[in-house]
Amino acid sequence: IAHTHCGFPIKAAQDMAFGTDVGIGTRICWITDIGWMMGPWLIYGALILGGTVTIYDGAPDFPAADRIWSFASRNKVEILGISPTLVRSLATKGDDLPKRHDLSSLRAFASTGEPWNPAPWLWLFEKVGNSRIPIINYSGGTEISGGILMGNFLLPIKPCSFPAPCPGIDAVILNENGEPVERGKVGELCIRKPWIGMARGFWQEPERYIQTYWSRFEKIWVHGDWAMQDTDGHWYILGRSDDTLKVAGKRVGPAEVESLLVSHPAVMESAVIGVPDEIKGTKMIAFCVLKEKGTENLRDELREIVAKEMGKPLAPSEIYFVSILPKTRNAKIMRRVVRAAYMGEDPGDLSALENPQAVEEIRKIVKNDN
Repeated sequence: IAHTHCGFPIKAAQDMAFGTDVGIGTRICWITDIGWMMGPWLIYGALILGGTVTIYDGAPDFPAADRIWSFASRNKVEILGISPTLVRSLATKGDDLPKRHDLSSLRAFASTGEPWNPAPWLWLFEKVGNSRIPIINYSGGTEISGGILMGNFLLPIKPCSFPAPCPGIDAVILNENGEPVERGKVGELCIRKPWIGMARGFWQEPERYIQTYWSRFEKIWVHGDWAMQDTDGHWYILGRSDDTLKVAGKRVGPAEVESLLVSHPAVMESAVIGVPDEIKGTKMIAFCVLKEKGTENLRDELREIVAKEMGKPLAPSEIYFVSILPKTRNAKIMRRVVRAAYMGEDPGDLSALENPQAVEEIRKIVKNDN
């Protein structure tokens, strides 16, 4: 992705200032990878605003499971950026670990990279933040130089939501005909006007840039995320629109099903994919990472949760229990790789994969089950 020297730094500083209230001397830490956009975003934004970056290195749970909370306490971190996946993992270690440390310096948590599920959001807010520290939800991308949607200290928040678009972003949710949807309806997250920080293109691939973001609707940026606004105007990201499944004639995003699966107390995280089926057209396959060993009864319970909320046709046809899911270095689950492993196909480029051993585990479990 090609950016300009002005756009990326200014957009990073703008979002950091208005979203997380970083100013001169503010201590901010974001548990991220310097190779992902949040690394440069953190450095540019804090330098421009005069903030202090507290740099974290190594595994978040080594040498002890409370390392994140210890780090935040020792360095008097004020803004702590942390991913939903990491929060789900930390929640399994127990509620007492954060309470061992003085976290009174914290003014806000911030989060980006993937949609939230209610259970980990509430755990972070209630058990770690004592129901007083806001969670600033943030969603955008490298090509945005920051966010499309973001919380802040001034507007009310709801679990897993965004109260508003970022300043300078003319965000809208459109249907398949390019028309704004009613509140409560799901559609494509789009941007109608230019913003500072807009990507100038893909390096030496101008046609792919146009095809990716500008080919759907005239003069409108289509970001590739499903979104929805509730009746109060709060925004929700529901997953990637290019991951959408069509099961028994119904369109469903994997994140919707994954959120239901992880609502079960035995499930830490999950990935849902679609594969060809003669009857439904597409059938849903789920992979779950458990907090403890699973049983056949647990599979039935998980199917029942999805069936109750979404209807029996959308319950997963197969549920596999695995120890890990393939993820990028910034903790995004790679559904493309999960699907390829299940289908016995070539998963393609795995250079961004943090844990390639997860691919072989999925292959073995599926093969043994069949």
